[in-house]
Amino acid sequence: MKEESKKTNFSTKNLIWIVALILIIVLIGVISVGYYKKATMKVENPIATMEVENFGTIKIELYPEIAPQTVSNFITLSNRGFYDGLTFHRIVKDFMIQGGDKEGTGNGSTKLSDLKDDGEDKEYSIKGEFISNGVDNKLKFEEGVIGMARNDYTQYSSSLKEESYNSGSSQFFIMTKANTSLNGYYTSFGKVIEGMDVVHKIEEVEVKTADNSEESGNTEASTPVNPVKITSIRVETNGVEYGLPNTLTPFDYMSWMYKQYGLDASSLTSK
Repeated sequence: MKEESKKTNFSTKNLIWIVALILIIVLIGVISVGYYKKATMKVENPIATMEVENFGTIKIELYPEIAPQTVSNFITLSNRGFYDGLTFHRIVKDFMIQGGDKEGTGNGSTKLSDLKDDGEDKEYSIKGEFISNGVDNKLKFEEGVIGMARNDYTQYSSSLKEESYNSGSSQFFIMTKANTSLNGYYTSFGKVIEGMDVVHKIEEVEVKTADNSEESGNTEASTPVNPVKITSIRVETNGVEYGLPNTLTPFDYMSWMYKQYGLDASSLTSK
């Protein structure tokens, strides 16, 4: 009986060890497969679908690895419906079509409340992601590339480079022809993958000089005679959460200008 008991105990211990060994092997296999999938899985880039009234659909692949702040900003604004109903307010043949301004003039700006429900009613800008601003973005401005518009305050003072570079918020443009002068000075963050024919149709619309051209000094004929309306922009992120962009306080050009003359902008505007 003792001999049989010893054999039973020995068999039970062996069985436990075998089961434990199998479990360890299975666990190692599961972990290895997980790491392999993670290492080999290619995350698809987000795709923006833009519907333009009376023109058609434009699909744009966005590149978060190149310009993460710009892409997250564009995704958030798009999927919150910010661009719905806005227009392409500036169209220059053989150059680009520009839109995304809530005022439709090129002078509008976004607010933190456009990014999130509990955001403040304060304007914001984002960092310019291009070589001249310290970001290794080498996507060239070729036909179909989408870029972020920004202000150029250096025309008033060469010292305002940083303020100019970091002044983008919602306005974007789509290239209709390559332009090397923009490379390294503006943020490129995606490219049209479907609907380039639609972009070129928009490029052909009749344009005029802006109504305030005499006041602004801009006599360029680039304002569409008939508004080109963006019905909607929505971005498919393929399950990836890109979050909110890091926002900056935009440069207050008017206050800066008043200061050059030793004036206080707040006291002047309050009168």
